[in-house]
Amino acid sequence: MTDQDVSTSGAGDGRAFLEIEAELGAHNYKPIDVVLSRGEGVWVWDIDGNRYLDCLSAYSAVNQGHCHPKIREAMIEQASRLTLTSRAFRNDQLAPFYQEICALTNTSKVLPMNSGAEAVESAVKAVRKWGYEVKGVPADEAEVIVCRNNFHGRTLMIVGFSTDPTARGGFGPFAPGFKVIPFGDAEALEAAITANTVGFLVEPIQGEAGVIIPPEGYLRAIREICSRHNVMLILDEIQTGLGRTGRLLAEEHEGIEADLTLVGKALSGGYYPISAVLSNSEVLGVLRPGEHGSTFGGNPLACAVARAALKVLVEEGMIENAAEMGAYFLEGLRGIRSNHIKEVRGRGLMLAVEFEAEAGGARRYCETLKDLGLLCKETHVNTIRFAPPLVITRDQVDWALERIDSVLTG
Repeated sequence: MTDQDVSTSGAGDGRAFLEIEAELGAHNYKPIDVVLSRGEGVWVWDIDGNRYLDCLSAYSAVNQGHCHPKIREAMIEQASRLTLTSRAFRNDQLAPFYQEICALTNTSKVLPMNSGAEAVESAVKAVRKWGYEVKGVPADEAEVIVCRNNFHGRTLMIVGFSTDPTARGGFGPFAPGFKVIPFGDAEALEAAITANTVGFLVEPIQGEAGVIIPPEGYLRAIREICSRHNVMLILDEIQTGLGRTGRLLAEEHEGIEADLTLVGKALSGGYYPISAVLSNSEVLGVLRPGEHGSTFGGNPLACAVARAALKVLVEEGMIENAAEMGAYFLEGLRGIRSNHIKEVRGRGLMLAVEFEAEAGGARRYCETLKDLGLLCKETHVNTIRFAPPLVITRDQVDWALERIDSVLTG
């Protein structure tokens, strides 16, 4: 395939793919109409050979860049030896994975799962059990506090405490035991806590909501409140974690440690589903054999991939690059002069441009940028997220900014 200019390419066979998807697939997504077939670093190519700069990174699952060779090598090597044992038996990749991720994140216990939503479900189960067995909450009365405009996944339990009518509508009845408060408001948390509160589940930065960054000091405040009330602080770092914000974990920006931290997505560098609950010993210590599990959770293939994904993230300076390139990208976005832009915000390479309501929505900009060779996706109608792989260079940021500026000011 050639790196031909995207604006000069024809439709090729792309229409056939779209027609088959429309006919045979459930219509639960509305993707940008580009059919991708190859990726390397920050670049992806469609079936016609047109090259695009990926500014979504599979919702931060490919922080290390597409098809990182060292992660691929680890995956191929492990796939040729052993892929799955179930947790009925032990494997030689699980213990090293535990050691390495605990040392990297200052964690006491790990519960490996597969998807981000599974990690969220597992954390809620564990803190409820801790609440009953350790805190002394009466049976079936445990409460978990969450935030308005949260996004923690798509399971029935999770959408039950969502405030997004699209995610929630038509799927009830929902599980009880959740209380919703405003995001970024520490006083609201203080007021919502009762004797039955066992956990506070929150994103350090709300990603799906449009990269909503809480006020300075918010994480420190909620850490203090949770400690004082003996409530477990659960930080969902599935999007914000593993370098995306310019630190290994977003909690580091305010120098705190959660009781439970949830990671996923980039934990495999985009190669294989793996997630993990990182916890203090007190909470995960309540789980006993038979009370929770997963056939694929902690499988040797996933653990080998995760070990390589974490190693390259650190050894190749991707976290530091995210901080440096993120600040540069943010400065460039803030320099764009357009009456349609309401706000530009971000931390590290987790960036967003929000448009005024009268601008006609963000999707039209995404579609025009696609025609210029840059892929991004709208969220909540009026916002575009820009989240390229953490390996992006200054020249590539300049390349992106040139096209973004031309579209937003054109």
